[in-house]
Amino acid sequence: MTKPQNGRDGKSWTPELVRSTARRFLAENDPRGMDSTAFLSARYDAGLAWIHFPPGCGGLGAPRALQPVLDAELEAAGAVVDSPSTFVIALGMAAPVLIAWGTQDQKQRFLRPLFARQEAWCQLFSEPGAGSDLAALGTRAVPDPATGDWVVDGQKVWTSHAHEARWGLLLARTDPALPKHQGLTYFVVDMTAPGVEVRPLRQATGEAEFNEVFLTAVRVPDSHRLGEVGEGWKVAGTTLMNERVAIGADPLPREGGMIGKLADAWRARPELRTPGLHATLVRQWVDAEALRLTAERLRQGLAVGQPGPEGSATKIAFARLNQKVSGLALDFLGEEGLRYDDWTFRRPDPGRDIAERSFGYLYLRSKGLSIEGGTTEVLRTIVAERVLGLPQDVRTDKHTPWKDLPR
Repeated sequence: MTKPQNGRDGKSWTPELVRSTARRFLAENDPRGMDSTAFLSARYDAGLAWIHFPPGCGGLGAPRALQPVLDAELEAAGAVVDSPSTFVIALGMAAPVLIAWGTQDQKQRFLRPLFARQEAWCQLFSEPGAGSDLAALGTRAVPDPATGDWVVDGQKVWTSHAHEARWGLLLARTDPALPKHQGLTYFVVDMTAPGVEVRPLRQATGEAEFNEVFLTAVRVPDSHRLGEVGEGWKVAGTTLMNERVAIGADPLPREGGMIGKLADAWRARPELRTPGLHATLVRQWVDAEALRLTAERLRQGLAVGQPGPEGSATKIAFARLNQKVSGLALDFLGEEGLRYDDWTFRRPDPGRDIAERSFGYLYLRSKGLSIEGGTTEVLRTIVAERVLGLPQDVRTDKHTPWKDLPR
């Protein structure tokens, strides 16, 4: 008999109990015969979305470590639902931050359509003058005493999927007289509200995956504030830690992702092999497997709490590995690997599997991995200070009011 684990609700949960709960649900909800939205909505209502979330919020209040047990039952029943990249921010960042900081009303409003893939989300953090130094951002949110709303003005940049998003996770400055980390507040903004303008940004691949977002007198009700006024940096920390895990600790099988695509090409093209490239491929294959196992350990560790700074290390390793693998692919394939014939200025297809893309595309796209989700330089500082316990960098602006900082 498996030792039971106590959940948030005090109930003793075992793998057997999770399996029986899942099987009862599946007996009444056949994923093969239901629309995906209807099936996901039913999963949420049954508490089988995120098993560790509280009852009534898509969960059972069970230990997070039992999620793989549930996933295995769902997969065996054919309940594998594709999750386009459009919903990565919703599932990987918005849901955890809503559970950690949201009111009960906010959880009830946002979580169900989020999980059912009915409403996409984006992240309104970076600005033209505040990228790596996010706390320096200048987008202002000013309260309107007459209505209780907040009026937001500013510009955000590098916003993934803003053109498809219904909601945005917004970090804005509410008190410029305080030091930069203290005068921030966190909101959920309606991306269809008057004053929100989304403009595409063309990348080296020709695609416009990212956007710049202009906010002009956008009204945000106070009921859409996450956390207290001035707590925005703390709430943003929850978002960023989950983002780095979502990027760097994505569950993959052995030879999953880009290393598997390169290994398949190596096996299929023996005439291109050289001893030097073979040795490099083996080293990168080992690095990919080590990262996969490390990411699995990280996900298991999340069973006891929110992601911590260790997620920054996996994100660094993920970005570096994929850049190295895509470079090796070009060394292996030569001119053939450089071919990339669609430079059309267009929006990417969110449902397209990355394994279908050419190595030329993957080489270009991988360059952004060391920037998005936190630059490699910033993440190395986080690992050094918060994981390894090394002395902090000297920061002369930490206690200076934001309004007095040079910009």
